[in-house]
Amino acid sequence: MDGTDVDGTDVDGTDEGARVLLPVGTVFTPDDIVFHAGKGTRSLEEAIAGADVLVSCPHAGAAIPAELDRFLAPQFTRRLQYDFTDVSTSAVVRRWAAIDPRIVAVENPHPRMIRDPNRARPADLAADLRSAFERVRAAGPGRRVDLSGVDAIRPVTFSFFPLLEPPTDDAALEELAATFEAVAEHGLGVYERTRDDLLERFVESAFATHRSIVTLSFHDTMNHTTRLGGAIDVDRDPADRLPAVVALSNRGDAAGEPRDDQPVTMGPSRLRALAAAHRTGFRAPDDAVTLNQPYLGSQEIIRAGQRFRELAPEASRRGVTLDAVQAEFLREFLLGPGNAAVLSRPGTGWIEPDPAWVDDLARACRDAWDEYRAAVAG
Repeated sequence: MDGTDVDGTDVDGTDEGARVLLPVGTVFTPDDIVFHAGKGTRSLEEAIAGADVLVSCPHAGAAIPAELDRFLAPQFTRRLQYDFTDVSTSAVVRRWAAIDPRIVAVENPHPRMIRDPNRARPADLAADLRSAFERVRAAGPGRRVDLSGVDAIRPVTFSFFPLLEPPTDDAALEELAATFEAVAEHGLGVYERTRDDLLERFVESAFATHRSIVTLSFHDTMNHTTRLGGAIDVDRDPADRLPAVVALSNRGDAAGEPRDDQPVTMGPSRLRALAAAHRTGFRAPDDAVTLNQPYLGSQEIIRAGQRFRELAPEASRRGVTLDAVQAEFLREFLLGPGNAAVLSRPGTGWIEPDPAWVDDLARACRDAWDEYRAAVAG
């Protein structure tokens, strides 16, 4: 069933619970992580000239650099490894980029456990890690813990299962932080620099051609969390559940309007038009697409929104809009019913994407954004 049989064992007979590691010394380049239609025959410059949506995938990577394996908790199986990512976004966005010349996509090749690029970068990573480990220790094994403000690197997963082995002393903690920071430069750092460079190149192209642009931070989240045996079948609290397709966020309220005079990252009327376009593109009912519920949108759109406000006078003079929006898709929806059913059963492995399902989703993304363009142009 999509690369996995019904009892969760890989069909090729390999150890399906073993963590997936990148070879020691793996260093990514911008070309490794940027995707667009006609890549290989059409240059990135040509792609940017024809595009108006920059898609960033900060949590799409899953394979862990082997240099970090010694810091991981032994209970951290492949299923927990992949569940702690948005890896399902990778296949969808890569396919979307291949069939839609109006977008360019950039993907973080490292998993979020190395450092979450959708969180503010810590001023002192070791200090934040120390605080995070102390909070986990105080809460007790497997207990819910609030890591707000110190969760750029988490010692536990979102289901509060062990992720990192607690350091034995300050020297071990400093070594952990230093190793994570050094290794991050080989992938995560490349992603952040490439994402920011692409954003500036999109702005330059928009100003030169008087074309509005959007930067889209693309994510997924499950409405279920994981049991000790690996079954992802525990219902999230109602307040944390995603709609049936996607939540679109601009840091505003449920109508996309500003909250408490705080700036939004995408114009409210345009966000509502984007939501309507997604309902059409995905052939979904109204309540399958929500605005700023349950998430307001995080660091990527906050940063982009700040940059766009700096550029607002020039954008206005040139008659263009610069918008940033977060899309948080329901992971069960991106997986498809068959793969979601496999992961609802106990196990330690992961699934393979269903190519036909991925293609349908990518085409729906393309259609939704075409519908949006038509709506705002008309």
